[in-house]
Amino acid sequence: MNVMELYGRAQDGFEAVLAGVAPDQWETPSTCPEWSVRDVAGHVIWAQRQLRAWATGEEYAEYGGAPGSAHPAAVLAEGEPLSLWREARAAASATLTEEALAKPVSLPGVGEIPVAGVVRLLLSDTVTHTWDIAHALGRPVTLDPAAVSAAFEWSRANVMRRPGFFGPELTPPDDADEQTRMLAFLGRKA
Repeated sequence: MNVMELYGRAQDGFEAVLAGVAPDQWETPSTCPEWSVRDVAGHVIWAQRQLRAWATGEEYAEYGGAPGSAHPAAVLAEGEPLSLWREARAAASATLTEEALAKPVSLPGVGEIPVAGVVRLLLSDTVTHTWDIAHALGRPVTLDPAAVSAAFEWSRANVMRRPGFFGPELTPPDDADEQTRMLAFLGRKA
């Protein structure tokens, strides 16, 4: 399965979890320090908008949803999170041609990578934040196993452990499945 198929499956999982958030649950604290469920959603939506800008070569000057932002929910000021997610996802997906995926972009702390590399990063980010929202709401979630494998592989090679990104690795139980091991690697206790 290629990265775009895996990313689409990760996006489907995120959308399913987002669709289940009740109106009174958006301000629930998430597993991301100082972020609510709405902040996590705002961050993931921001990432779709940024991905679209990188793929098209346009400037995207909204930094409120970037990793480490104080309150990424600010990017949701103009609407309802599920609708904004669907719009941002569709707009980004429409731009991800083979030519766009090969286009180089420069990421702080990472350097120059093709847009396809950004998709791999966002695959990991989307899978992880799907769990963050579900866990914050007390809902069990089984993430797509193939997407988890790809996200875990990317994370082991690239994770940045600093405030606003990822905290220290945790030790998973001896009998942990790959999802639990990935989450522990990213500092989340399942």
